[in-house]
This record gives sequence, structure tokens and C-alpha cells, in this order.
Amino acid sequence: MQSTQTNYRHTVSPFSGQPPPQQQQQQQQQQAQAARDVNTASLCRIGQETVQDIVLRTMEIFQLLRNMQLPNGVTYHPNTHQDRLGKLQEHLRTLSVLFRKLRLVYDKCSENCAGLDPILPEQLIPFMDDDGTKHDDHSAGQNRPAAEDRREIQEVNKKLKQKNQQLKQIMDQLRNLIWEINSMLAVRS
Repeated sequence: MQSTQTNYRHTVSPFSGQPPPQQQQQQQQQQAQAARDVNTASLCRIGQETVQDIVLRTMEIFQLLRNMQLPNGVTYHPNTHQDRLGKLQEHLRTLSVLFRKLRLVYDKCSENCAGLDPILPEQLIPFMDDDGTKHDDHSAGQNRPAAEDRREIQEVNKKLKQKNQQLKQIMDQLRNLIWEINSMLAVRS
């Protein structure tokens, strides 16, 4: 028990009730380092929560606007109108703060990711071979340029459109054939 008192005397200044200046400096340095070392994933989570708050506040603003009555000759209570107007202005101020916070998070994430090599989203999608097995371009060591991938996709889309056109023609021919058969059967009966 005496050792606890001894430790307490060393960490707290007897007059101010605060830690000595050396410890304050160390704590400030640790806090500054922690602020610099914010994980980008945590920032993204904070950004996501901020966007959700923005959406929620915007919905509340629209709810307030929907419930407000326009002064179009209808008697309204000035106190209620002022109260709703105050709430609306508070929501708008909060929304402005949330957008500033989102901008700060975005800037910090961009700063943290500035040194990374950009990866195109097309390269993150694994492709299926004709035999049904998946292969990843990165693991196979086949880094095809995005332009080649786009060209290949355009060719496949072109072939698909041609096949769709052929199927449409066949369906039209079958429809006409069925119509002729039904019209002949209608004539015979």
C-alpha cells in the first residue's frame, strides 16, 4: 500500500494535481503519433458512418419540411413555426459540419493512399475459364493491360448482340408461322 502512495507522489505534482511537464509532453507526443497513425480502414469506417449520419439528417430535414405548413392564409401558430424553423436551421448546421468532416476524412484517406500503386477495378475481378475453373490474373502472372480486356469484352458483346439478333429473327419467323397455322385452322373450321 505504501508503494502505491510512493508512485502516486512521483506521478502527480503536489500543487497542481496534474502530471509533471515531462509526462505531459510524452502524453502529447503519444497522442499526436496516434492521430498520425490512424488506420485508413478506420478512416473509411468513420467516413461510412458520416455518410450514414448525413443521410439520416437529410431525411430528418425532409420530414421537417413535409410537416411545415406554408403561410398561405391558413392560421398557424408562430411559436410552432419558429420552433420548426429553429430545428431546421440546427439540422442544416449539423449537416454542414458533417460534410466538412467527410471532406477531412476523404482528404486524409487520399493522403494515406497517395503512395500506393493504383489498381484498376477490372484487375480485381477473377475470370472464369471455359472449363469452369477460376484463375486470377495476378496469381497466374498474366497482367493483361486494361485496354486488351476492354477490347475483348467489346468483342464478346458484339458477338452477343449478333446472336440476340439471330434469335429475334428466329422468334419472329416462328411467330409468323404459328400465326399462319392458326389462320389456316380458323379458315377450315
